[in-house]
Amino acid sequence: MTDHLTIVTHPLVQHKLTLMRDKATPTGDFRRLLREISQLLAYEVTRELPMTTKPIETPIEEMDAPVLAGKKLALISILRAGNGLLDGVLELIPGARVGFVGLYRDEETLQPVQYYFKVPDGLEDRLVIAVDPMLATGNSSVAAIDLLKKAGANNIRFLCLLAAPEGVARMREAHPDVPIVTAAVDKKLNAKGYIVPGLGDAGDRMFGTK
Repeated sequence: MTDHLTIVTHPLVQHKLTLMRDKATPTGDFRRLLREISQLLAYEVTRELPMTTKPIETPIEEMDAPVLAGKKLALISILRAGNGLLDGVLELIPGARVGFVGLYRDEETLQPVQYYFKVPDGLEDRLVIAVDPMLATGNSSVAAIDLLKKAGANNIRFLCLLAAPEGVARMREAHPDVPIVTAAVDKKLNAKGYIVPGLGDAGDRMFGTK
């Protein structure tokens, strides 16, 4: 994975994203779709994981079979909406270590405010995948990556459902070494910092809050 931005155009991803965009989609369906789409996106973000082999015995014969190499990867949820992506990726990679970065966006300044940070040890030896459904202004995502790098992470990928051009540019400027995997890059941000056309506030739609 060398490109800074990967847009996953798989038909199932795009179909499920359309259902999530629809404002008539109820909370329960939105959560299920987010979990399903996160697994499909996880295939792309983990495409180039390092591999090794180990000897096993099949019912037919012995062989050297491929397995993942190195320490278990770390999944970092950017709270609170990141948990929706986290749940689906964990179903695919149940052995992953899990961490949380708590950031909320000040509605006046649109700048991130940190309130929680708890991550696995040994980040410097792990692939770290940060997950957050929306890459809007990019301020919170950049702040989260800053914190992860300070904690030792040096191999980081960012997984999101939707991105705005402004957020992609902000991340490329601040962290050009962090590849982004997303289902779509929309037109722009509006005056309130929401992605257009987007799907609204992912956290509110996932948890049924306003």
